[in-house]
Amino acid sequence: MSIDVRRMARSMETFLHDKPLNTIFYEHSSHQGILLDGLNSLWQKGELLDISLIVEGRVFRAHRAVLAACSDYFRAMFTDNMLEARQTEICLNGISARGFRQLLEYAYTARLALNLANVQDVLAAASHVQMVNCIIACSNYLQSQIDIDNCVDIATIAETYSLKSLKLKVYRFMSGHLLEFSNSAEFYRLSSVQLENLLSYDFPVDCSEADVLKIVVDWFFHIDSKDLDVCIGDAGRMMKFIHFKEISSKKLENILHVCLQDRRLQSPVWPKIILHEAFAQTNGHSVSLTRSYGVLLNSRGMEQAILKIGGFGMSGVTNEITYCFSWQRKWMHLTSIPHVEQCNYGTAVFNNELYIVGGCFNQSLQENIHPFGFKYNPRSNKWTTMSPMKIERCRFSLNVIGGLLYAVGGISEEEHYETSTCECYNPSRDTWHMMPDLPAHISQHAGAGISDLMESRLYISGGIDRDNVCVSSVYCFDVKSERWTQCAPLLNPRADHVMLAIGKCLYVCGGWTSDENNRVLVNTIEFYCPEKDVWEVVTKIPTPRYHAGIVLVDTKIYFIGGFQSDTMIDKYTANIEYYDIEKRTWTVESKYPQDVWEHTCVTLCIPKYRDDMEVIPTAESFV
Repeated sequence: MSIDVRRMARSMETFLHDKPLNTIFYEHSSHQGILLDGLNSLWQKGELLDISLIVEGRVFRAHRAVLAACSDYFRAMFTDNMLEARQTEICLNGISARGFRQLLEYAYTARLALNLANVQDVLAAASHVQMVNCIIACSNYLQSQIDIDNCVDIATIAETYSLKSLKLKVYRFMSGHLLEFSNSAEFYRLSSVQLENLLSYDFPVDCSEADVLKIVVDWFFHIDSKDLDVCIGDAGRMMKFIHFKEISSKKLENILHVCLQDRRLQSPVWPKIILHEAFAQTNGHSVSLTRSYGVLLNSRGMEQAILKIGGFGMSGVTNEITYCFSWQRKWMHLTSIPHVEQCNYGTAVFNNELYIVGGCFNQSLQENIHPFGFKYNPRSNKWTTMSPMKIERCRFSLNVIGGLLYAVGGISEEEHYETSTCECYNPSRDTWHMMPDLPAHISQHAGAGISDLMESRLYISGGIDRDNVCVSSVYCFDVKSERWTQCAPLLNPRADHVMLAIGKCLYVCGGWTSDENNRVLVNTIEFYCPEKDVWEVVTKIPTPRYHAGIVLVDTKIYFIGGFQSDTMIDKYTANIEYYDIEKRTWTVESKYPQDVWEHTCVTLCIPKYRDDMEVIPTAESFV
């Protein structure tokens, strides 16, 4: 039987045209590797090579297509109407053969072997031929190698090749190790421009501002000051970057005395330069930097922020800590508590370090209370452990008075109900010791301390007693006599609230009370004057909530998150509003990015610029 091939072909063509084109693309992830291996094999065997490059007298043969694919410099050379496009041999001047050899290896293998001996040669060659990935690799490598002995050289490299990220990294390192760096010979290799950069970047430093001034003055003592006019001009500019408001009058006088006594300076104009800028910044009044939450070594490169610590969200309990600068209005990730997800811990700030102590966590559907504590340093971005409390406790108060931390009441692991025990932590010794018991067994209460030159007192308010009753009791602990006394009660019983010390007075905010076994929100802020032993209502809260984060920022009381009912998540779980004590006004802020409750809030000074400034996405981002 004969077959009409032509007729079958026409039939098949008609069939295919009548059907949709079901195109399928096949991609092989290994193809790129196969292609690169093939090109490398050709290069190693010397096959199909079409260009010779002469560097420092050495000849390197390669493929034009490979070089053009990796380098904008070679792409322009070989594809534009240039003389080199028609040449088979090209001389490359201004780079080393060792550096260019590494670039060729990278072009054919995607591997770049860097070390301190060759990185500058590779960087120079990569910058010359515009191989961006190699420039980035060199910058990243140098960032990982910064130390006291090479930071000046790396700063010079960063400035020579305009490597912005490397430049910021090395100057941040110098600032963070300024005391050690200034005591090394490397410090005096800084040029005047580099020293000015170091001061102007305003990164956090590990010393006081008086130390910064002394370090700068000492740099001028050590350099060759033959050109006195230039030296004085440099000094005048650099003094503008000294924060004289943070230098006490006594320390400034000591530095000026050194300037007058040291013969190396050989000019009485130096003290005039320093004094001129000091008076310009302070109007003749130098002051030491202090904050309401403790002494800050130096505010250089630091900024006060509100921290949201832990709590609950739509995904459950979290250990995440976020922060927001007042000028930025963006919430960003800071760090996470180094423990399994927990809640109901004590939170305090002392000497600009954050303390997280005790708390509870779930394990096999059982609540476990623990005594362990952690301390976070925002300047170094590191957590350290601290000695555990004598007693495991959660839902307790943790407050700082007179340089000591006081843990009061709460629920203990041993008793599993409210305790009256109290203990005190000494940060300098890393030790806890027991103190006189509170006259009541309570948890979910609030605490705050008031200190002055004469006395220090700790106040405890409200909470839940052993009968599960919300109470209004207020107690005062005199640190000097170590005695508890009872004060006038709150106007409303409260639990899960916050007490704030402002000057010599107290403010109680938030929380709930009970009414026939139901929770009722307390919608007022109460004010207490210890001298009069009297409470009064200050204002009503526009959006009353409980389990909110409440924190004092200057003279403003912020309410962040929380909710109005246990039965459902409502529209106020992301709300932020604050009460201005001086103006007696309420203001609604932009919302927190996500629903949040049962968290705590504090203020802390943290670096203005971080490598991982990750903005927290809004709840809508997850929809």
